[in-house]
Amino acid sequence: MILRKVPVAKVKRASISPAERRHRKRWLSATIVFCITVAMVGGSLHVMELGSMRMDEMRGKAGYDVRDMHEHIRAAGEEIYVQEANEKNGAGIRSYTPEQAQALLSDEQWRDVEWMVPIPAGVFTMGSDDARTNEQNRPAHQVRTNAYRIDKFPVTQAQYAQFVAARNYRPPLSWKDGTIPRGLELHPVTMVSWYNARDYCAWAGKRLPTEAEWEKAARGDDARRFPWGSAMHPENLNTYYKVGHTTAVSAYPNGASPYGVMDMSGNVQEWVADQFVPYPGTPASGEIFQAKDIDPDYHRGSDENERLVYFVMRGGSWKSDPFSTYTYHRNYSMPNYASDFFGFRCSGDVVAKEEK
Repeated sequence: MILRKVPVAKVKRASISPAERRHRKRWLSATIVFCITVAMVGGSLHVMELGSMRMDEMRGKAGYDVRDMHEHIRAAGEEIYVQEANEKNGAGIRSYTPEQAQALLSDEQWRDVEWMVPIPAGVFTMGSDDARTNEQNRPAHQVRTNAYRIDKFPVTQAQYAQFVAARNYRPPLSWKDGTIPRGLELHPVTMVSWYNARDYCAWAGKRLPTEAEWEKAARGDDARRFPWGSAMHPENLNTYYKVGHTTAVSAYPNGASPYGVMDMSGNVQEWVADQFVPYPGTPASGEIFQAKDIDPDYHRGSDENERLVYFVMRGGSWKSDPFSTYTYHRNYSMPNYASDFFGFRCSGDVVAKEEK
């Protein structure tokens, strides 16, 4: 009798019943599903952890302590009521005397912040044809401006203090007890509405720049995306919570425009004279240009035609995403709104003898 050696694997395979084979397949499938689930849950937890770290980072960059967040949260439209109350009740708040306001800066600092830059007459490209930009920024089109002057810097807190003192004007909401927070004298004034900006410029013998004047001063005549060129250089501006608050108007000298105008990208977005209207040939829906009345009762008894419009804001801010700091980007707001990233600068006409 000859005995034949049977391979172990074959013996084992032969000994597994069909029921056992099905059981093992189910067990293997369940194990694979379990492993995939664990991997997905682990990945999700990792993403949540990264998100939490990012939120902590953003909180660390915030302009105020998160424990005080309740003081900064506003319901939709609430700022308009706070601003209105401050407008009505703020006049007469004890603030600076003219002499105290003058003493806020040195003579050299006053000369610097009050400097106006001449912009020559001519044609420039306004807007953009970039398909990725907001529709209200399109299309690119040619615009001619007369010669004019524009403030080298946004209006500073110290300059606004002179106005408050001279006119007995109500201080901005961000001033504590009617005075500028310590160390912010050379920061751009904020918490100012379009009406406040208009009043200041008129007091200073100037006016708000038109939208075209602002853009030309920012980008020159070569259609650049930023004041310094068409490439983003984060070191040239204060935006996207990088700092977490405003900075001194002279803090970014490499961010100068072709004409030497400063701080036109980031820091504060600036009111201009124009209402928010569509460019000729824009692909933007007309609805975006229609001011939305948050509370119809709020405007009862007021000038409806004056109130229910948007005014243009330019330049982005310390809170904005980088796309909002493009020289051609158009933002907008109701003229009686104010915020901690709203500011402005003034412009002025060139007299005839200077044009010769």
